[in-house]
Amino acid sequence: MKKQSASVERVAEVLRDRIVKGALPAGARLKERALSLELSVSRTPIREALKLLQSDGLVEISLNKGAQVVGYGAREAVDLFELIAVLEALAAERIAARMDTATLARLETLHGRMLRRYEAGDAIAYFDINTEIHDTIVAASSNPELIDSHKRVVARARRGRFLAIMDAERWAEAVGEHEAVMRAFRRRDSEAAARVWRMHLDNTGATVSTALDGVASGVALKPEPPAVEAEPAPLAKL
Repeated sequence: MKKQSASVERVAEVLRDRIVKGALPAGARLKERALSLELSVSRTPIREALKLLQSDGLVEISLNKGAQVVGYGAREAVDLFELIAVLEALAAERIAARMDTATLARLETLHGRMLRRYEAGDAIAYFDINTEIHDTIVAASSNPELIDSHKRVVARARRGRFLAIMDAERWAEAVGEHEAVMRAFRRRDSEAAARVWRMHLDNTGATVSTALDGVASGVALKPEPPAVEAEPAPLAKL
């Protein structure tokens, strides 16, 4: 039973990553037989993994069309990131107020790794570390209701966050916002941490909304990695 559960989680994670990073775009069909052959598992874990993705809001399953990747529009992106911004800003406020040495050290390590990936123009690795930072902040809030609420909506938001770093200007700005929240954490400044982190996610939501408007108009964002010497965009009034 444990082995099957592990297979389900592995399949779900593979498919979730492909959806978030755009390898499986909105409308793509997820065929159980093909996935079973590709991932070398039976169709049962595939079917169960698709149900997990359905609960994440990433996939819809119907009798006629089977499983398909779900997209969302510009207005939905604004609404989604407005909620994520509130949840993550509260998490940032809580951990800044009670920041301990171990949590700060963990965030410093992740932040340093993320900056190196930014300087290398490695969007995929940057995004993975960036996601870990966001998740660490939420987990460290020690608020089970907040963590559970975040978990229910974050999978859909991650696709948007990946879209946002395809805009080179927004990518640089986002790095500056990460620098700002780290300064707030080091000072144990809960008010600044909440303000910066909410702004960070509001800005991301606005970029995602614009990108989705562009996709709807047939103008998609293309990756534009920064030059190695690029500096993070400064933030005013922090």
